[in-house]
Amino acid sequence: TVKQQLALAHTYGNGQNVSCRNTAGAVSNLLMGASIDHYVSVTMDAVSIFNDMVGGVELEVLSDFTGVDDSLKKGETVLLDGEHALNYVRGRHGVADGTNADRMIRQRQYLDALYKTALKRADSDEAFIFNAVQQLSEYIVSDCYVQDIKDLFDRISNYEFLGFYNIEGKSVMGERLVEFYPDEEAVKKLAVELFYIPKRNAV
Repeated sequence: TVKQQLALAHTYGNGQNVSCRNTAGAVSNLLMGASIDHYVSVTMDAVSIFNDMVGGVELEVLSDFTGVDDSLKKGETVLLDGEHALNYVRGRHGVADGTNADRMIRQRQYLDALYKTALKRADSDEAFIFNAVQQLSEYIVSDCYVQDIKDLFDRISNYEFLGFYNIEGKSVMGERLVEFYPDEEAVKKLAVELFYIPKRNAV
């Protein structure tokens, strides 16, 4: 093991299942040993395809994309089609302050809007998720079968989405790039709240 950027766990694999298992292990270690039951990895190439399958995703543009994608004007509400959706979630260099932190804010915003849009599409078409997974199969690596993923989505759709959790920490300038270091106490608190059930005292 080595203390490095979390995403490098995927890089040190074969780009397929080994990479996914590496990443699951790294995330488990970060979250105090919380069990990772399954994994689903989706490449960026799938973003534009799934985006168009749900009919596009509407959101307010949060960053200035001038010179990168002039169709994305900060502050405007747009319906993203495939190519522009990919630019929105992947763009970093030349966009806003160029940091990954800014990009991750956009990615969370996009995922939230995509999730809600996909739920509406699935409500009107029971076969939508099953068909979508099949069409995107070449972009997906998972230890789940197609039916497992559909069943998982069906279960999630019955829950209220409360948004994304952000782990507290600090960003410092490394040798070349900004590096984020999570606060250990904040990680412990989050892991306990999400993944552990306190034992009751025996009566």
